[in-house]
Order: sequence, then structure tokens, then C-alpha cells
Amino acid sequence: MAEEKLIGKISHYYNNIGVGIIELTDKLARGEKIHVKGSSTDFEQAVDSMQVEHEEIEAAKTGDAVGLKVAQKVKEGDEVYRVLE
Repeated sequence: MAEEKLIGKISHYYNNIGVGIIELTDKLARGEKIHVKGSSTDFEQAVDSMQVEHEEIEAAKTGDAVGLKVAQKVKEGDEVYRVLE
């Protein structure tokens, strides 16, 4: 089983475009794998596209709020983990 580290929480979800906003408590870079877990949410995906204020970015730092295209619906409060391989 891969090790995981909590890196943030979902603060908002835009259903019409399938984008979740993650309030980061750690850094996150494009290409990393994340695991989203909540009461009814549980999936993994690669970080393919990430934006801050509608600008595409390669990496985000602690404290950033990033928009991320998500593979499934997410809910406010869902936890986001970095999958360490």
C-alpha cells in the first residue's frame, strides 16, 4: 500500500465544470498523484492541470488555493492526500 500525506481540503466544487478548489497545507506539483477521501468520496488521480486565479501553474505552495479538474464529484471538506510512491 502506498504511503500518503495530507496536503489539503476541498473548499469548493464547481459541478458544471468538474473543478475542485483545494486549500493547500503543503506544496503540490503537476504530475503528482493525489487521493481524495471523504464521507462518500474515495478516488485517486494524477494532477494534470492546476490553476490559481485562472492561470495555469506547474506547482503550488502551502497556503495556495488551487483549482483542479477532478475525475469525480467532490464535496467541501473532503481531504486531499499526496500519494507517495
